[in-house]
Amino acid sequence: MDKTFELIIDEFKNFKQVEAIAIGGSKKADTADAASDIDTYVFTDNEIPVECRLNLVKKFSSKYEVGCEYFGAGDEFLVDNMKQQLDVMYFDRRWIENVLENVWEKHYPSNGYTTCFLFTIKHCEPVYDKDGWLSRLKQRLETPYPDELKQNIIKRNLMLLKDKPFASYYEQIQKAILRNDLNSINHRIAAFMASYFDIIFANNMLLHPGEKKLVEYALGHCKILPVNFAENINKLLTQPNSETLKILDEMVCNLKNTL
Repeated sequence: MDKTFELIIDEFKNFKQVEAIAIGGSKKADTADAASDIDTYVFTDNEIPVECRLNLVKKFSSKYEVGCEYFGAGDEFLVDNMKQQLDVMYFDRRWIENVLENVWEKHYPSNGYTTCFLFTIKHCEPVYDKDGWLSRLKQRLETPYPDELKQNIIKRNLMLLKDKPFASYYEQIQKAILRNDLNSINHRIAAFMASYFDIIFANNMLLHPGEKKLVEYALGHCKILPVNFAENINKLLTQPNSETLKILDEMVCNLKNTL
């Protein structure tokens, strides 16, 4: 671990609100590249005041954004000595416990990305775990992938793709094409792809790794994939495209053939 990064972690340890700290993100999902930052998860019992976070960040960075709430509580800053960006995300540990309980133990599905936070917990590397809370949380994910969760994810998201009688993603995309509404087409295709990948990872009983490099990740980790998986995705995401609905049809059909 870089010495400067160790110093930053030591600073976070001094906050009484902090229960655990871990490293995760693309580096743990094997999707990191030259543009990747260091995802750092700080698990707390209560919020750390923004002014305290700002004082910490200023010790190590001359370019920063503290108090970000766009994608959840977090701070982003370029560590001057490391010449690398740190993305710090704050999680209330009671909230993350509830996510694990609701998804892994009660088997509640979502509209896409159902198991993303579970992937974060399972694959993060603790660098501070005051009372062993994070280790115990990770141990709860060492059980086999629940079949009921798999089936619930598939059922919910397959309905959203095309099987719903009204307002499926397919129908919404179809209407957007008729209106020549390219923004709506892209918006609904993004939702379609979220549910599509949620089904694929559930069918393979794998936790969802997030939103980056999903085609490459699926090709490298999934034993069950639809026919023309990568080819159809590449064609679909070339917009505007007169074959969008045909491609969506084939993708849904080929996906169902894997279930």
